[in-house]
Amino acid sequence: MNAFRRLGIDGYMILLLVTAVLGVLLPARGIGAEILGHVTYGAVALLFFLYGGKLDPLAVRAGLLNWRLQGMTFGATYLLFPLLGLALIAVFGRVLGPEMSMGLMFLAVLPSTVQSSIAFTSIAGGNVAGAICAASLSNILGVVLTPLLVTRLIQIEGAGVTLEAIEKIGVQILLPFILGQLMRRWIAGPINRHRMISMVVDRGSILLIVFAAFSAGTMAGVWSTIPATSLAITFAIVLLFLLMVVAIMRLSGRLAGLSEADRSALLFCGATKSLASGLPIAMALFPAAQVSAIILPIMIYHMTQLLLCSAISQKMVRSQQVARRNAA
Repeated sequence: MNAFRRLGIDGYMILLLVTAVLGVLLPARGIGAEILGHVTYGAVALLFFLYGGKLDPLAVRAGLLNWRLQGMTFGATYLLFPLLGLALIAVFGRVLGPEMSMGLMFLAVLPSTVQSSIAFTSIAGGNVAGAICAASLSNILGVVLTPLLVTRLIQIEGAGVTLEAIEKIGVQILLPFILGQLMRRWIAGPINRHRMISMVVDRGSILLIVFAAFSAGTMAGVWSTIPATSLAITFAIVLLFLLMVVAIMRLSGRLAGLSEADRSALLFCGATKSLASGLPIAMALFPAAQVSAIILPIMIYHMTQLLLCSAISQKMVRSQQVARRNAA
C-alpha cells in the first residue's frame, strides 16, 4: 500500500476500480437493482445538500472580483474542453467507437472538480479563495450548461434534456443544494466539524453510482460490444486530453500575466473534471443501459487527473521551497 501511496494512488481509487469490476461480475438484478437505485438517488441528493451547506456565498462573491481568473476558468471548462473534445473525436472517433466517443464528449462538457481542485491549489500555495469561487460557480452553472451542451453536441437516442431529465436534475441535485444553502446558518458548523461524514457521503455516492451504472451495462450486454482494444485506446486518448489541457492552462496563465497564485488556481480548476457532478447528470440524461460505457472516460480522467495534479502540486511546493532558500 505504501508503494501505491508514493505513486499518488490511494485506497479510494483502488475501491473505485474494484466497484466497477464488481458491477461487471456481480451486477445487481431484479429487486436488488431497484433498491440500489433508490439508495443511490438518496445518496446523491444528500451529497448536494451537504455541498450547499458547506458553500460560503461570501467566498464566492469575493472570488468574483478576480474576473480574469474566473473568466479564464469558465472559458477552459465550457469552451476549450468541448472544442478539444470535438477535435479529438474528429481524429480518433473511428478507433474509439460510438460509445467511447460519446463518453469523451460528455467528459468535455462537465464542470470542474470542487474538493480536489481546491485541495491541490492549497497544497501548491495558490489562490484558494479564487479556486473556491471558480470551482463552485462551475458546478452551479454546470447543472444547466452541461445538459444543454449534451443536447447540442451528443447525438444519442433517448438522451438529452427532456422534461423527465429536468425533473431528475432539479429534484436530485438543484433542490437539495438550494435547501443546503438556505439551512447553511444551522448546518455549516456541524458539517465543517465532522468532515469525515461529508467525505463518506461524497465518495460513497460515487461508488454507488459506479456500481449501479456498470451493473445496468452488464445486464444490457454493453461490455460484449466493446473490444479490449477500444478500452486501451480510450485510456490513451483520455490521457492525451488531460496532458493537452494541463499544458494549455499553464501556458495561458503565463501569457495572461496572472500571478503565480492565480496560475495555480487556473491550472487545478481549469484542467479538472468532476466525477461527483458528472455521474448523477449522466444517470439523468442517458439511457441506463448506456451509462456505464459513457462514464468510463470520466472515471479514467478522474483517476489520471488526481495522479498528475498531485505530482504537479508537490513539484510546485518544492520549487517554492528552493526559491525561498535561495532568497534567504
